[in-house]
Amino acid sequence: MEKLKMQSHDVIGSNTQKIAQLFPNCVTERMGKNGKPELAIDFEKLQAELSNEVITEGEERYQFIWPDKRAAARLANTPTSMTLRPSREESVDFDNTENLYIEGDNLDVLKVLRETYLGKVKMIYIDPPYNTGNDFVYYDEFDVNKNIEEERNGFWDEDGNQTLSNFERNTAANGRFHTNWLNMIYPRLKVARDLLADDGVIFISIDDNEVANLKKICDEIFGDSNFVAKFDWRKKTGANDAKDIAVVTESILLYTKNHNATIESKLWRRDEDSINSDRYKFEDEFVEERGRFYYDTLDRGGLQYSDSMNYGIEAPDGGLIFPNGRDSFINDGWIWKWSKDKVKWGIENKFLEFVKSNKSKGSAYTIKYKVYQLVDNEGNIRENSGRAFMNLITEPINQVGNSEMKAIFENKTPFSNPKPVGLIQFFINILKPKNGIIFDFFSGSSTTAHAVMKLNAEDGGNRKFIMVQLPEKTDEKSEAYKAGYKNICEIGKERIRRAGKTIKEEAGLSAQNIDIGFRVLKLDTSNMEDVYYTPQEFELQSLFNENVKADRTNEDLLFQVMLDLGIELSAKIENKQIAGKSVHFVDDNYLVACFDRDVNESTITEIAKLQPIYFVMRDASAANDNVIDNFEQIFKHYSPDTNCRII
Repeated sequence: MEKLKMQSHDVIGSNTQKIAQLFPNCVTERMGKNGKPELAIDFEKLQAELSNEVITEGEERYQFIWPDKRAAARLANTPTSMTLRPSREESVDFDNTENLYIEGDNLDVLKVLRETYLGKVKMIYIDPPYNTGNDFVYYDEFDVNKNIEEERNGFWDEDGNQTLSNFERNTAANGRFHTNWLNMIYPRLKVARDLLADDGVIFISIDDNEVANLKKICDEIFGDSNFVAKFDWRKKTGANDAKDIAVVTESILLYTKNHNATIESKLWRRDEDSINSDRYKFEDEFVEERGRFYYDTLDRGGLQYSDSMNYGIEAPDGGLIFPNGRDSFINDGWIWKWSKDKVKWGIENKFLEFVKSNKSKGSAYTIKYKVYQLVDNEGNIRENSGRAFMNLITEPINQVGNSEMKAIFENKTPFSNPKPVGLIQFFINILKPKNGIIFDFFSGSSTTAHAVMKLNAEDGGNRKFIMVQLPEKTDEKSEAYKAGYKNICEIGKERIRRAGKTIKEEAGLSAQNIDIGFRVLKLDTSNMEDVYYTPQEFELQSLFNENVKADRTNEDLLFQVMLDLGIELSAKIENKQIAGKSVHFVDDNYLVACFDRDVNESTITEIAKLQPIYFVMRDASAANDNVIDNFEQIFKHYSPDTNCRII
């Protein structure tokens, strides 16, 4: 049986395989760092395949560079053996919800999720640290020579101790002020792009400190052709303490994964609120599905003249109506906008209406056509009504976010300056689909989750959220700490619990089926001991030791297996007893897993009869050697197509 990897996808190895398919002559072999042969790219040959003229070192070109950029890019591609462990006690409706709340460093979380959620996320919204000089930023370790690093920024004291941890305040006095922020955001966006669907989008909030740098990074990662807009959001109405110009706006950058795909999939919705309801003031009782309408004249002057569009239309009184109110055929430059056949169709289908008028000389009537909200003048349902959304956002202001937090937390503010729910709803509303995954990996107080649940209750949508947040400790002097919230994750989870309950109560019967639950998952080291990954580095006797860490549960193992097999972490999970053993069923019987000990042929046979797509068990689960010997034969007999794996 094949052994599961139990670690994240090897992006570099995958890219090497892709190049090998396109240019097999550019792939060679070399000895790897572990002393084993490995595939490698011959870049000289690859350059020759791609261009007659290769950019040489030192040649001037357009580029955006900073210290450790290459290391940051490599960091995005390196695999991780970290995993996500479920926490049922902190979750809400664990067995039924499709929402996720994940605690941990978002770079490792993104890597862990990359293979499972590759191309599945409809929208990402993030509100990362703005690098104002007071923000904390993640400090990702790079493989940099200590002396070089010391010369660069003095991150080492005189005793050789590193003075900056993995999550520290990045002050403006720091010699690597912008560099640290760039190295933090770059690999996270690089991995995040892989998660987006082909027609997926990402919104990124930022202020003036790093907006220029962020734009350059995004142009590089997503491609400048996939830049859609920079939104200007008026977050407050004034700033009395301003020393020069009062800055009352923030920026939100919008990029697509593939702009052509968003157009083809008709992803963008129009702003329904922009429709002038006073203009659409008429309605037809017999054609309600067309919506309200207004009248427009059917004749026009100044159009390209054609005799075929200059004709008489018979009115109810038997008279003929000509363009411009004439009583006969004359070329005065006025014609009908519709052909004879279309006029006949319009009258029969009540898109045209005769209206009494003294302006027509040949009849007591004139003719007008109806412009409907919901259908066009061909009778087709409008793909879009209203105008395009604008990139200027004047409301809600940031103070609304504080008020929303107070309302949720009984007049307390455990999280300062959260984004308003309405702002995130505005971005989600730009997208037509009312389903799909909304992802936020700087989730803070979980405003995005709140917005998703609220919008689902309002429009009947079925959107799902994934929130990711580092469990950053709250200040012991803060209101949050005094209220019992020891880290930001505790605030975010409690907000979702309270907001979901309130939303459901206020929505009433119409929204009783909305999903207000969430599964809590926590980033941790692998469930497997080191011997699982590098057995060659251990003595023979050690190979027979337990390869699963002692503090890990069967459900911990199940979730790491789900990640390894690319099964979404929101998949339905059931536990059943088979021949006295606890067996996990994921997504019905797509995956069946058993991690109990002393599993015998009876259990294996009953599972094989169910014909799952995947079956996974521990190699230490077998009751005896006979079970191992008979395992494959049992499945070959009852379910030859099942993919059997061991850990």
